[in-house]
Amino acid sequence: MFAQPADLAACREMIRTGSRSFFLASRFLPDRVRQAAYALYAFCRLSDDAVDLDDGREDTIVRLRSRLDAVYASAPQDHPVDRALADTVAGFAIPRVVFDALLEGLEWDASDRRYYSLEDVHAYGARVAGSVGAMMAVLMNARAPDLVARACDLGVAMQLTNIVRDVGEDSRMGRVYLPRDWLEADGLDIEAWLAAPGPAPQVANASRRLLAEADRLYRRADAGIANLSPGFRPAILSARRLYAAIGDQVIHLKLDNMSRRAVVPLSTKLVLLARTAVDAGRMGVVSPAGAPLKATAFLVEAVSSSTAASEFTRHSQRGFDADMAWLVDLFSGLEARRELRQQRL
Repeated sequence: MFAQPADLAACREMIRTGSRSFFLASRFLPDRVRQAAYALYAFCRLSDDAVDLDDGREDTIVRLRSRLDAVYASAPQDHPVDRALADTVAGFAIPRVVFDALLEGLEWDASDRRYYSLEDVHAYGARVAGSVGAMMAVLMNARAPDLVARACDLGVAMQLTNIVRDVGEDSRMGRVYLPRDWLEADGLDIEAWLAAPGPAPQVANASRRLLAEADRLYRRADAGIANLSPGFRPAILSARRLYAAIGDQVIHLKLDNMSRRAVVPLSTKLVLLARTAVDAGRMGVVSPAGAPLKATAFLVEAVSSSTAASEFTRHSQRGFDADMAWLVDLFSGLEARRELRQQRL
């Protein structure tokens, strides 16, 4: 074991401040899987930030790959994330290809790659988010091809939602992740629009279409969630619904993703979590939802053919009662904090 309690705490803090939705959903996971998920998220966040913030971005990718080399050689660099990731990789037998895919997607960002078709956007989503879905499938010992395919569907769906939510922010940085062929077929001069980003009916139409594709993939992912071990369903179903709610919020804002960034209110998130805890307990096994996306097939193959994970995932899953107990604790804590704020007013 390389990681110390302080290392795991550092990873947890990165997800708590970096993704409130994923942090809330992760609370449903069994402790050891949750700690591993924090390590994975921390490495993804660290990598993403490094590529975005470092001026020498090509060198950054090289350094990140070097850090992965050290992790897989069981000689992690002296950093909390590296130590936590080394334990996770070894403990759950995570194939290297999923991390290489993630870094390839970040490399595409660094090179300002263009995405001309929905298939191109799928390929990007497969790398920066489908890879994370594949990682989570490994943590849950859900390595059957159909389960991995649905995990990748969920990751890509989340990324499509992110793309739509962030259209305004991305355009102001000179980036377009909406399929260019959709925009051009609708009459948009993309380069002229990027020179002065603003609301445009073509952008709204493409955003609506991409959200429809995300919804299709969310529905496919539901089949995978239903076929997970019961102890894992609440966390993954929560993450799925919290992210889908972002798309719902974009629609609620009449597809204004140029001047505003859609945010799901905490009250809405809590209602979703409460409903999800109940719904997850009622899910039953369903038929497979079909072949993987062409863009994610390599991830499905890598994970489904990899070594089985540790015995932990078969013997230490939290049950539905524990999930509900956590929800009660959460609501109680929020109510206590609300009363404290009122006393201070």
